[in-house]
Amino acid sequence: MTAVENRAGIKGGEFLIKDTDASQVFIPEEFTEEQLMIAQSCRDFLATEIWPRVEEIDKAKSPELMSSLMDKAGELGLLGTAVPEEYGGFGMSFNTSMLVAEATGAGNSFSVALSAHTGIGTLPILYYGNDDQKSQYLPKLASGEWKAAYCLTEPDSGSDANSGKTKAVLSEDGKSYILNGQKMWITNGGFADVFIVFAKIDEGGKTDKNLTAFIVEKTYGGITMNEPEHKMGIKGSDTRQIFFNDCHVPVENMLSDRGNGFKIAVNILNIGRIKLAVAAVGGAKQVATQAIQYANERKQFGIAISTFGAIKHKLAEMAVKLYASESASYRAGQNIDDAIADLKEKGLSDAEAKLKALEQFAIECAMMKVHGSEVLDYVVDEGVQVYGGMGFSADAPMDRAYRDARINRIFEGTNEINRMLTVDMLLKRAMKGEIDLMGPAMAVGKEIMSIPDFSVSDDETPFAAEKKVIKNLKKAALMVAGAAVQKFMMKLSEEQEILMNVADMAIEIYAAESAVLRTEKLIGMKGDAACALQKDLAMCYLHEAVEQINSAGKSAIMGFAEGDELRVMLMGLKRFTKIEPMNTKNARRRIADAMIAENKYVF
Repeated sequence: MTAVENRAGIKGGEFLIKDTDASQVFIPEEFTEEQLMIAQSCRDFLATEIWPRVEEIDKAKSPELMSSLMDKAGELGLLGTAVPEEYGGFGMSFNTSMLVAEATGAGNSFSVALSAHTGIGTLPILYYGNDDQKSQYLPKLASGEWKAAYCLTEPDSGSDANSGKTKAVLSEDGKSYILNGQKMWITNGGFADVFIVFAKIDEGGKTDKNLTAFIVEKTYGGITMNEPEHKMGIKGSDTRQIFFNDCHVPVENMLSDRGNGFKIAVNILNIGRIKLAVAAVGGAKQVATQAIQYANERKQFGIAISTFGAIKHKLAEMAVKLYASESASYRAGQNIDDAIADLKEKGLSDAEAKLKALEQFAIECAMMKVHGSEVLDYVVDEGVQVYGGMGFSADAPMDRAYRDARINRIFEGTNEINRMLTVDMLLKRAMKGEIDLMGPAMAVGKEIMSIPDFSVSDDETPFAAEKKVIKNLKKAALMVAGAAVQKFMMKLSEEQEILMNVADMAIEIYAAESAVLRTEKLIGMKGDAACALQKDLAMCYLHEAVEQINSAGKSAIMGFAEGDELRVMLMGLKRFTKIEPMNTKNARRRIADAMIAENKYVF
């Protein structure tokens, strides 16, 4: 049985109601030598071209420097990883492109420019363009001859993307659409040759309800822009307001169908979200290594601060969170790859299969965007703390890392929006009958009214106890979500605090389960003794997840339940968030000691 066959049938969002076997997940340790070489070439590029020039990049007054760095990246093939070979790219698998995103994620402002070009700038044409559009634009975008930008956000249109006011009017001769409007926060705006622009078609004074997407070349005219924005972080990323003033776009440059723009935007954001997650992992690994190295160098009271328990705790906690985020991201990435392969076998084209697969795992994409960006924020914040006074100095690397990281909780839909989307998508699929959430939720409701099972399991298979914990955590989430749905029905969307509590429960379950499954599979590959530290990582994360899920569940329950219902649900939550105690302090010390000895992040 092949790996793809082994994972066949896994659907997005089903992790909450189905048990997953370790054989069904992909883990980073399974990347091939070729894939790891590709990732190393990306890291080498950062080391030679980006890190020595980060100050220059941040202080650049014009977009020429970033544009020239993108040219060099294009020469190495870094801009064409996801583009099929027939259009001058490498046609890599989705998970390989995720690995590239991780490997370049430590590149600060350059990473943002790169991801904007290869992701939201190129993929709309790759997935939605017709044959002529693909042939015309993809080879130039893959080589870096042309750079791309994505124009969706407007002054009054952010998370509510479909409220954009930019208009497109068909010219009298019917040969072009005339664009007028303003876009803001446009990454790569100052040097882009091609813009993916979203506008509403206005016909006879009547404006479409939905957006339409257009491929707009800078040479079409009628395009002006402000000076680069002054930002808190990613200062080297060229970010502009773009104005379209009677910009004539050939009718053949409409992307996909009229009114399909919002769907394009949403589906492309799914890709951006999960790739942002692994890019955050890459950036966080770099910061963790810097923190470890500084802790080994910095001496207080005559010894390196890395010998202090408080510092070890911080370093180990970075690794614990990173291990879980990395595990969950590549688990989801491979699920997408497997779904693509399955859909292509069923007759869908490559582009159709990729879009359908990404839509299928949109829940996981949203969850990982939240998790990855918040893990990065944790790591950079603790990195500053490890550096102490030097962490607050602009001469030390934590200053830039801290400022640059903050945008990731806003990019690709704020984390609040992504949390609410996670629950909204789960419930919509349940209502469509695609996922049976209410059946298991009702079963859990009956279970909390029954006498608890105090029997001791005789299952001695690896991680049997941990999997039982995870199974119970899923019951906790189903209990809370099911009760909230029954309580509020169609008005649940107005209870944003409760939605975010439920999302937090789901995210922690997915991350914890991924860490445990990764470790179980790794032990099967290398043996228990060789994976003792990975077991420490997974167990520490699982214990933290239990606490987080209990806290989020309690907040949600107290937000809508009263009296006997409140007491019964709190009792059920307590039952479902139990775990055998362990000495996590010593586990963290073992994790930290391993990294301190190697003077870098090693997992």
